[in-house]
Amino acid sequence: MKQQNQKLSVFEKIGYGSGDAAVNVVISSFFLIITFFYTDVFGIKPKDIALLFLLVRFMDAIADPIMGLITDKFKTKHGRYRPYFLFLSVPFGISVFLTFTTPDFTYANKLIYAYSTYILVNLMFTMVTIPYISFISVLTSDPKEKLSANGYRLFFAKVAALLVSSVVPIMAKALGDDDIARGYQISMGIMALMGTLLFIFCFFSTTERIEHDIDRKPISEQFKLLFKNSQWLILWGSCLSGTVGYVIRTSVAIFYAKYFLGGDEKIQGSFLAVGVIASILAMPASTFITKRFDKIKLFWMSQLIVVVISVLMFALVRPENLMLAFPFYFILMFVVDIHAPVFWSAIAEAVDYGHAETGKRVSGLAFGGISFAQKAGMGIAGALVGLLLDAFGYVPDAIQSTSSLLGLTLMLTLIPAIFHLINGLLIMRYKITDTFYEGIKAKLNI
Repeated sequence: MKQQNQKLSVFEKIGYGSGDAAVNVVISSFFLIITFFYTDVFGIKPKDIALLFLLVRFMDAIADPIMGLITDKFKTKHGRYRPYFLFLSVPFGISVFLTFTTPDFTYANKLIYAYSTYILVNLMFTMVTIPYISFISVLTSDPKEKLSANGYRLFFAKVAALLVSSVVPIMAKALGDDDIARGYQISMGIMALMGTLLFIFCFFSTTERIEHDIDRKPISEQFKLLFKNSQWLILWGSCLSGTVGYVIRTSVAIFYAKYFLGGDEKIQGSFLAVGVIASILAMPASTFITKRFDKIKLFWMSQLIVVVISVLMFALVRPENLMLAFPFYFILMFVVDIHAPVFWSAIAEAVDYGHAETGKRVSGLAFGGISFAQKAGMGIAGALVGLLLDAFGYVPDAIQSTSSLLGLTLMLTLIPAIFHLINGLLIMRYKITDTFYEGIKAKLNI
């Protein structure tokens, strides 16, 4: 293993963070608005959306591991991961633009178009995201620097999410006039261009300073090694359960703001923005707390606290009660996301743990597997949202029944809380603290 052991400059941390801002042009639209876009703008039935999300996401069962293996196999003069940010930036942006374009087709043909563009944007997302989440492992071997870099990364990711959540609904209304579909096409086209430029900036502002020796092992052996890595398996389960809870809540937030709280586009955008602002503030708070408090305890305790807040929000917030709904949602999203820098820095440490335990390193497939867990969680959550909207009797752009309103508040609070509880219980079994990781570094001489 060859390396240059040095600190990261603030500029490079910003550059690294810009890559996740680009990624979040897609992922935030998936979390926050795509379900609403497909039902209320594009015109797809909730039960058809459920099948779309589930089938397309599980295609990533193939795409993610393959991309992980590709990043292990090929290296250029620009590095192992950075080239993808440069050469795929434009195709990535085009795929986002096409996904949020509503063609004037019959319902059957619109479904075909939706499947085609959703598959395309997911493939492009895989091809840039797998290198990106692997990228931290070659920036630095210092766990504090990794945590700091991930703090920058997640801060810029949330800024991008803020733009998507608060600006896009209002911009779509303003730019579309009476054609809301056209408005979403233009506004998400602007977001797609921003994502493209951010990936290019990430490429030029960062450096791969660590080079790991990659073992050329058959994929079957790599899977066996991963399944022996108990800490990686815990993170995989954590990512899956946490993503399901997070996506159910954030997917239904715009429905909740519109129908349960009775808000117009400004209220909807503001409600989403409050959640994203809370997530942004959670990033520096996480960095501050983990300098003084065990990061793993922070992780699992935050997930259990989310359960308590969710129960209180369900019990206390009534329809159209903006004065309670907004602060509750702010607190909920703040606590939900305070563990995020810990999780994303833990993946590289879990890879090193497996290397130290077995003497063999599995990197690309490990990061690809975590990305698959995230996307599988998004698929499961998207399917559940579609099925639950249908089961509770949701009708797009109409006055909702008592059953439908109950469903919206359950999907914002108690249903996601179940998955956060699972996440917290899993992380209680995770053991790679900073002190533990020092032993791993000594064993691997990194």
